[in-house]
Amino acid sequence: MTRLVLVAAAALFDAERRVLLAERPKGKSMSGLWEFPGGKVADGETPEAALVRELDEELGIAVARDALLPMTFASHAYADFHLLMPLYLCRVWSGTPQPREGQRLQWISPAAIDAALLPPADVPLLAPLAAYAAVLPTQ
Repeated sequence: MTRLVLVAAAALFDAERRVLLAERPKGKSMSGLWEFPGGKVADGETPEAALVRELDEELGIAVARDALLPMTFASHAYADFHLLMPLYLCRVWSGTPQPREGQRLQWISPAAIDAALLPPADVPLLAPLAAYAAVLPTQ
């Protein structure tokens, strides 16, 4: 039986309608690829609680649960596990995102993201994010 891994991710949008991507650090699987910030959901933890925790640990930002808007999800079969990843939109947080785990960060328009630079599970998320960014008012 294939192991199911639940990971929560955030599309953090800035005032210019760009989304934050983080590069997977050396030593991790798929290192060098770019992904949406987030991480594994621990046993007994909700995806929202995991995302609040992960965004603090990875980026040093504080996000309120009610600032996370569920948008879509990815379901992808990798060779040794199946990934289920809810993606939340977020436009409000406290602090400035900083790379706290050795990763590089970049702000980029969803329409400009090269799908070849993302993990396979993240690729289907690009179209809905680009559509959202196109109608998103600037702040």
